[in-house]
Parts: sequence; C-alpha cells; structure tokens
Amino acid sequence: MSKALTAKSDEYYHRQLGLSGIQSSFDGDSLPDYDEFDSESVTLEYFKESTKRGPSPDKMAPTTTIETVTITRPLKVIAFICGVIVGILMILALTSTDWLMAESWRQGLFVHCIEEDYSPPLPFNLQDPAGCYASRDVTYIKATAGLCIITLVTDVIATILTGLGLNTQDHNRKYKFYRVAVLVMMVALISLLVALILYPVCFAAELNLDPHFIAGNRPVWEFGWAYGVGWGAAIFLFGAVVLLLCDKESEEIYYKERKIVHDASMRD
Repeated sequence: MSKALTAKSDEYYHRQLGLSGIQSSFDGDSLPDYDEFDSESVTLEYFKESTKRGPSPDKMAPTTTIETVTITRPLKVIAFICGVIVGILMILALTSTDWLMAESWRQGLFVHCIEEDYSPPLPFNLQDPAGCYASRDVTYIKATAGLCIITLVTDVIATILTGLGLNTQDHNRKYKFYRVAVLVMMVALISLLVALILYPVCFAAELNLDPHFIAGNRPVWEFGWAYGVGWGAAIFLFGAVVLLLCDKESEEIYYKERKIVHDASMRD
C-alpha cells in the first residue's frame, strides 16, 4: 500500500512540475525536506510551496535597457558651414571700397577713394585731392552699411546657435537652438536683401535727380566685386535657411534596446 501511494505521488509530482528541470531554478535549501515515503498530501504541499517561491538570487532574470543614440544630421552641418562662409563674405564686403567704381573713383560703405592722376571734376562735385576719405553723408549709403552690419551680427549669432545645437546632447535644448537659429538667419537674409536692392536703386535715383549731371560726371559706372560678394553671401545665407527649415523636424534621436543578464554571484 505504501509503495502504491509513493508511485502515485511521484507520478503526480512529475506531471505538475513538468519534469525536474523546473526544480533546478529554485533554491532547494529553502524548501521543506521531501522523502519518498511522504504521503500524497505532503507532496502536494511541497508542490504548492515550491510554486510560490521566486527565482534563486543567483539566477536573476535578464533586464532590457534602452540606450539613446544621437545622430548628427549632415544638412545641419552644411548649414553651419554656410553660416561661417557668410560671416567671412560680409566682413570682406564691409571693409572693401569696391562697391561702386568709375574712372579714378572707388566707393565703399564707409570710405571712398580718389586715385592719383584723376581727371576733374570729381563725381558728386567733390573737391578732395587723391586719397581715401570717409564716405559721403548720404542716407542710402548709411542705411546699406547699417543693414550689412545687422546681417553680419545676426549671421554670427545664428551660426553660433547652430553650432551649439550640433554640440549639445540635451535634445530639448538642441531643437530650441535650431529653431532660434532659423529665425535669426531669416532676419539676416532679409536685412541683406534689402541692402543689396536699396543701394543700386538709390544710386540710380541720385543720378537721375541731378538735372545738370554733375553727380555722375563719369561715362561708365560699375558695381564692384564687393557688391557681388554681398550677393554671394545672400546665396549662402538663403541656403543655410533652407537647410535648417527642411531639416528642423528630422529625427536625431534613435533608441536601441539591449538585454543585460545580471549574475548575482558576480556582484559579490
């Protein structure tokens, strides 16, 4: 009778546990002793208690960690380079005297120069000898110079903001830097376009309003390379704005899952 009961207990035990493999994931020392002569009720109590036990501390379940990966967008890098180029071009344009040129005459935004062996009379009824002098006190020249300075300052600010956005790892601050950089670059672009349109229009009006043609007493007037540099800066600035606008919503944050198995014995 005892052997039959024992066989029945063994069959029940293996059927409920699904072989002895599950038993290996528990700490045997923490369970009550089990003997082959125990009754069926004792075996059942053993099974119930074993199923309530958690996994052994030496065999912890694997954990999944999510890593945040930031990828720099190439379009934003190109926009940053365009901003640097614009700054260099604007410095060249502001310091040059070759915005407007004629025979023995060169005019910039801050200085105009009279070359040696010039043929009088000078343009704009000037009586100065050869040399370089402060720019004429004309509204459109001052306005153009002021707008170009605004362009340079705002471009430098926008370029710095773009660089900070590329460098920072804080994703909220990154998007804020890009958003402000786009707005500041748009201000720079508008200022430069107004300056480049204002300068030739007002100069042509100055010549046409002179009934005796004293102001423009030169047969040929040309816009110099500095004025062309201004348009080159406008092109690069427009490109930077477009790149930041098209790429401002692009995702730079990627998430990567990685499973890590912690072994309690390695922590000791």
